[in-house]
Amino acid sequence: MRGGLVGEDEFVCTEETHLTVLKTSLFFAGDGFTAYDCKGQLVFRVDSYSPVARDKGELVLMDAHGRCLLTVRRKRPSLHQRWEGFKGERADGQKPIFSVRRSSIIGRSDVTVEVYGSPGEEYLVEGSFVQRCCTVFNANRESVAEIRRKVDASTQVTLGKDVFSLCLKPGSDSAFAMGLVLVLDQITSDEDVKDAVQDGAEVHPAPDDQLP
Repeated sequence: MRGGLVGEDEFVCTEETHLTVLKTSLFFAGDGFTAYDCKGQLVFRVDSYSPVARDKGELVLMDAHGRCLLTVRRKRPSLHQRWEGFKGERADGQKPIFSVRRSSIIGRSDVTVEVYGSPGEEYLVEGSFVQRCCTVFNANRESVAEIRRKVDASTQVTLGKDVFSLCLKPGSDSAFAMGLVLVLDQITSDEDVKDAVQDGAEVHPAPDDQLP
C-alpha cells in the first residue's frame, strides 16, 4: 500500500500499526466513523449525517483537527459500484487518485482497488467486511492491511462489529487505508448482511491477536 498517497507523511506507518475504528451511527451505512491509535488518541473522523452528503454519495475523511484529507465519491452510473478517491476536498474537474470496485455484481465477490499514477498499483480486498474479517493484498499477494474483529484486552471478549481493528504494515498510508474502509462500508449491500446472518458465520480472533 503506497506510502504518502494522500500526501501526508505523518499518516505513513513507520511500524506495524493498529487503529481502533468505531462506527458512530447505526442508522445509515457510512454515517460516521472515528479512528483511534493505540494510545486512544483520535486520528481520523468521518461525519456524513447531512442528507445532502448522502444524496451525493460522497464522504470526507478528516484528521483529528477537522482538516479534509480525502474525499470518496460514488461514480454514477456504475454497474460494479465503483467509487473514486480524491485528495483533499474534491473540486469539480479534479482527477481521482484511486478507484474501488466490486470484481463482480453477482453474489459475493472480492473488491479491486486501482491506484493511478506512474507507476500505477493494484490491490485486492478479500474476505468479508460484513464480518469485519478481510485482507488487502498488493499485486505480489503480500498482505498490506487487515480489518479484524476487535478483542477487549482485559476480558478477551470479541466486541460488536461497530468496533473493529484496522491493522497496517510498515510503509502503508493509513489515510488511504481508512478511505478504503469507508468505501467497503458503502458497497456492502443489505444482501451481504442477510447472507452473513443466514450463514451464521462466526469470526474468532487468532490466539496471537495482539490488538490495542
